[in-house]
Amino acid sequence: MDYPWINDGMTVLKRDFLPGDLVPLMRSAGFQGSVAVQARQSIEETEFLLELADQHEFIRGVVGWVDLRSDKIHSQLSKYSAHSKFRGVRHVVQDEPDDQFMVRPDFKHGIATLKDFDLRYDLLVFPRQLPAAVTLVETFPSQAFVLDHMAKPNIRGGEIEPWKTLVERLAKSQNVSCKLSGMVTEATLGNWQAGEFHRYLDIVIAAFGLDRVMIGSDWPVCTLSGGYQSVLNIVIDYIKQFSNQEQTAILGGNCSRFYGI
Repeated sequence: MDYPWINDGMTVLKRDFLPGDLVPLMRSAGFQGSVAVQARQSIEETEFLLELADQHEFIRGVVGWVDLRSDKIHSQLSKYSAHSKFRGVRHVVQDEPDDQFMVRPDFKHGIATLKDFDLRYDLLVFPRQLPAAVTLVETFPSQAFVLDHMAKPNIRGGEIEPWKTLVERLAKSQNVSCKLSGMVTEATLGNWQAGEFHRYLDIVIAAFGLDRVMIGSDWPVCTLSGGYQSVLNIVIDYIKQFSNQEQTAILGGNCSRFYGI
């Protein structure tokens, strides 16, 4: 199955989502560009996203997939890095049954290769996998990492620990940023209030600071629990407490700097 993380309850996602679907939503929300991030573990996915980036100027960067465990990793990265919009790599680690997957020698070898091509790495993990993530980012202090979806805390259950302590440990490594995204799918689907996310945002921003956090939509996955605009508004409204300059950074500047776009 191309998307093993899509279960029988996610029928809303069982169709094609393409740039033409996103552009009017993005423009209405006031955003001019985005980074496309892989959702399946295949080279075909990477090539497809790069083709879309060639066709659509608003796709400013692509985070694709390559097999970081492969003995051909260097040649794969060399091939795709020739494309100016290929800015990073992600593996759907959250689906790996081994919580130590990221610190296996073969995977770490792949991570070590990213620096040769000035590529970033997106950490897609659940809280139980954060200890391995901490070890990984500490092992590669010169590699740029970004934590996707705040590591998906159990918002539905109102849990804070051990997620909070682990996120704070991860944030101590200055080479790690964090995407403010993915919250609505960890809450009660379609039945959440923006205020219930505030204490999680408080913790993440206190840990990472305002210069290492960036807004993310998690579109189209967010449609499981909310519309594009309502999901973005969670962060947009929350950060109104900060200066205009700080808001601008969180709403795009930090992302552009992190991915080098």
